[in-house]
Amino acid sequence: LQETNKETGFSSDNNPTEAETAVWNQVSAVLEEAHGILAELQSYNGAGQEIREAIQNPGDLQLQEKAWNAVCPLVAKLKRFYEFSLRLENALRSLLEALTSPPYAPMQHLEREQALAKQFAEILHFTLSFDELKMTNPAIQNDFSYYRRTISRNRLNNQQLEAENEVNNEMANRMSLFYAEATPMLKTLSNATTKFVSENKTLPIEDTTDCLSTMACVCRVMLETPEYRCRFTNTDTMLFCMRVMVGVIILYDHVHPVGAFAKTSKIDMKGCIKVLKDQPSNSVEGLLNALRYTTRHLNDDSTSKQIRALLQ
Repeated sequence: LQETNKETGFSSDNNPTEAETAVWNQVSAVLEEAHGILAELQSYNGAGQEIREAIQNPGDLQLQEKAWNAVCPLVAKLKRFYEFSLRLENALRSLLEALTSPPYAPMQHLEREQALAKQFAEILHFTLSFDELKMTNPAIQNDFSYYRRTISRNRLNNQQLEAENEVNNEMANRMSLFYAEATPMLKTLSNATTKFVSENKTLPIEDTTDCLSTMACVCRVMLETPEYRCRFTNTDTMLFCMRVMVGVIILYDHVHPVGAFAKTSKIDMKGCIKVLKDQPSNSVEGLLNALRYTTRHLNDDSTSKQIRALLQ
């Protein structure tokens, strides 16, 4: 991400100021772990074959055991991803507090605390990368459903399985809800942002939404302006900007009373969607889907037909 850092203009200097250090350190530890989480998800192949064989041969105990032994380490991985989402939520919260606290306006915050703004962008980049991988990997939900079915079957037979100590019923319920979402990490962050705004009654909601709309604008301008774009030496930097832009749009849409798609929105949605549509479709389809399915206000009457048509 160093290169991204130099090119995106989110931060000319990645060193936090003294006031930022505590938050920066907390978020930095989470972001370090994020790389490993993405790598693990990328190589997640699932236990489809073993599960199929076990289901087709219910009487073959050896195959049942083989499937169970294949699924358990995968569920431990899924638990790790879920627990990481909770740490990511806390990191986002700390960043929101730092980037919206009085007396500064959002734009001043983003200029003064560039290292934190950069971390905020990196969290969104991770979130959309994670969700894109999850969306295209049906094995995750298949493995987890098989795990839950096996546990409840054994419970009926009064058998306690060792793996239950790892993922108890309450944890399994929470994980189920998490993985049932099309974009679980984004949903976690959207909920966290909404909660942040509702818990901070004294903080004008605009302080949060302006911070988000400013970041969306920075990304859009960098993506649509040729002299900025020609500085991007690789497609990763383009993707970074696009993911951050989509991420802040979705958070804005969850937090703002009328959302990102209304005429009064401070985000130029037409411009943002156009920038995405100008890219090769295989690299942006996941991001367009996130706008279609993870936003709150796209189908409101206040959304123009033009914008809806762009997302058809």
